[in-house]
Amino acid sequence: MVRIIPLIVLAVLALAQPSIAQTRPAPAPPASSLIDLNNASRDDLMTLEGIGEVRADAIIRSRPLRAKTDLVERRLIPEALYEKISDKVMARPPPAAPPPARPTPQKRT
Repeated sequence: MVRIIPLIVLAVLALAQPSIAQTRPAPAPPASSLIDLNNASRDDLMTLEGIGEVRADAIIRSRPLRAKTDLVERRLIPEALYEKISDKVMARPPPAAPPPARPTPQKRT
């Protein structure tokens, strides 16, 4: 009887493990497949559900966006649409401008 209890416990654990793996949330799409709101073309933006020519043009005119939530904060799209596309977009900050070059000091002779 004492030997049966550990076997039962192992069997229960072995059968329960696949169900635990199925309850994990789906992984987020890799960053390379996300559409960057600050660099995407009009056609790329229009591939998103609910984004047509007018909204794509409005997004382009409002660049640069600090975060993807700017879409709602700046009233470019409604919140319901944002909830549909938020996992498909990102707002990568634009590259910083290089500092102005200093002139090379000349030697005095």
